[in-house]
Amino acid sequence: MTRPTTRDLRARSVLAGEASAAAAELEAALQTPPVTHAAAFFDLDNTMLQGASVYHLARGLYRRKFFTGAEIARKAVDQLRFRLQGETPESVANARSSALSFIAGHRVAEVQILVEEIFDELMADKIWPGTKAFAQQHLDAGERVWLVTASPVEVARLMARRLGLTGALGTIAETRDGVYTGHLVGDILHGPAKAEAVRALAAHEGLHLADCAAYSDSVNDLPMLELVGHPCAINPDSRLRRHAEVAGWKVRDYRTGRKAARRALLTAGALGVTLGAVSAAVAIRGSVLQERVISGRVRRRRVS
Repeated sequence: MTRPTTRDLRARSVLAGEASAAAAELEAALQTPPVTHAAAFFDLDNTMLQGASVYHLARGLYRRKFFTGAEIARKAVDQLRFRLQGETPESVANARSSALSFIAGHRVAEVQILVEEIFDELMADKIWPGTKAFAQQHLDAGERVWLVTASPVEVARLMARRLGLTGALGTIAETRDGVYTGHLVGDILHGPAKAEAVRALAAHEGLHLADCAAYSDSVNDLPMLELVGHPCAINPDSRLRRHAEVAGWKVRDYRTGRKAARRALLTAGALGVTLGAVSAAVAIRGSVLQERVISGRVRRRRVS
């Protein structure tokens, strides 16, 4: 495999950001124009939603036999390898090639229905009230409010609709004749790509970024946070907390100690899209083992 260059990765980030912004513009065109030149941009996983959306999505799809335990285990291994290697050009390329591949061959309409069912089943009661209150304050001020996430845009759009937000910017999966190809348009909407998406949307909507706000839990979102005039760290990781304190940014933490400790298992990790598969694999394997114990198919070995 040809090693991607920094220029290649930059081009993919720009394409991902522009594609996500273009999709969001279609949603915005159907709504009432904003009364101000300000808007707010919210990360999804661990910022608006407790845990990682892909973790919940994977659980729901597995329950519906959308893929096998072996398939999700392979995803877990791939993502564990990514975590061990770190964010190198090779690991980014590998993560890019595997992201969203589990929906390849499925119809868009089918996936959208499943996403709605899974949201109601596993995500609706996991919205952080404090973060939702921030979003409502911006809406009450006549500002538009967008989710900006590395998660699939189908999940982000549904979440935005259910919360009464303006719309969502998310990772765009390529489709052909209403069927997912298993590839991405550009790259995962992560890190610099989020900033590109916000910049492109702001240009189209006539927003003044100095008047805009952004909210995130992850240091990976610094490009987006530093793009606006009013950044805020929500449930921050340690690196973002340190940066926010030095920069004098607003910091809010809605987690209990237990939830904060579990964050490392439920977060979407360095790329924010498919690490949820690791947690899902662990949860699924644990559920299967529990069922076997209950049914008597697992016997405790005698210690000699």
